[in-house]
Amino acid sequence: MQLAQIEAFVEVARAGTMRRAGEVLHLGQPALSARIRGLEEEIGQPLFERRKRGMAITAAGRAFLSYAERVLGTVDEGLAHLRAVGRDGSGDVVLGAAPAVSAYVLPEVMVRLRRTHPGVRIQVRTGHSEEVVSLVAAGEVGVGLVRELRDRRVRTQPIYEEDLVLVVRRDHPFAYDGRIEADRLREATVVLFDRASSEYVATAGLLREAGLVPAGLIEVDNIETAKRMAQRGLGVAFLPTTAVADAVAEGSLVRIEVVGMARQRRRIVAAEPLDAVVTPELGGLRELIRQIPAFIPGTIAIRSAPEARRRRAP
Repeated sequence: MQLAQIEAFVEVARAGTMRRAGEVLHLGQPALSARIRGLEEEIGQPLFERRKRGMAITAAGRAFLSYAERVLGTVDEGLAHLRAVGRDGSGDVVLGAAPAVSAYVLPEVMVRLRRTHPGVRIQVRTGHSEEVVSLVAAGEVGVGLVRELRDRRVRTQPIYEEDLVLVVRRDHPFAYDGRIEADRLREATVVLFDRASSEYVATAGLLREAGLVPAGLIEVDNIETAKRMAQRGLGVAFLPTTAVADAVAEGSLVRIEVVGMARQRRRIVAAEPLDAVVTPELGGLRELIRQIPAFIPGTIAIRSAPEARRRRAP
């Protein structure tokens, strides 16, 4: 089924005669008849009854007409959008992100992208890292910011790292020292969030490996609620550094070093489709994403291997 055939069918239905439809489409009657005939053969039903005074649409033709008009309307909208992109550089960018990245990193990225590409339309898809990677692989998301995963369906680029750190309210007993032995977590109520998240798995793993059973547990469904619970003194929480950087800076939370507990650091990468087409908007977004460690508090820049070796040298 060809677009030219659909266009011919719609115009004949509107005009009522082959002659008037041909004038609109700048086609001779033989060419127009051939398009209608080809469409009818593909559909398997007549779309018009040929009469002396014109073309009468059949019941099948009436049933098909609204869909055919919708197809042409969609094509027109698409062409108009492309022309707009060509004029003012506007376009669509679809971002995907894991929840913590979406809440604490993406807003600033989006603000900066709109400064450099004021006509851009931004869509955001949020989900756990595995879900976002699947959306990227399916072509539904242009770039996704997720924890480092191995998935051959996408290509990834490391962007930054962040630690999972213990934070407490500033008047919590732990806050007076700023440093505790892991065993003291037995005295505390620990706030956990989102069982499906990597942070939940990491926190539960830390406690299990240390053989610790806290005095209490509170489970909530998202990271911001866990943060607010800690700020209100309802418990202590292990949270990503990007999530607590503002609260630590203003003093409503205090970061605590836990002696005897392994450090948990995760890497955030940008995932893209293997066959990504780089538009100006996507190119601008890529550049901003690479700069995240420079403007998002709590992120840790990823050093190259030679640089890391130089820093370790005496």
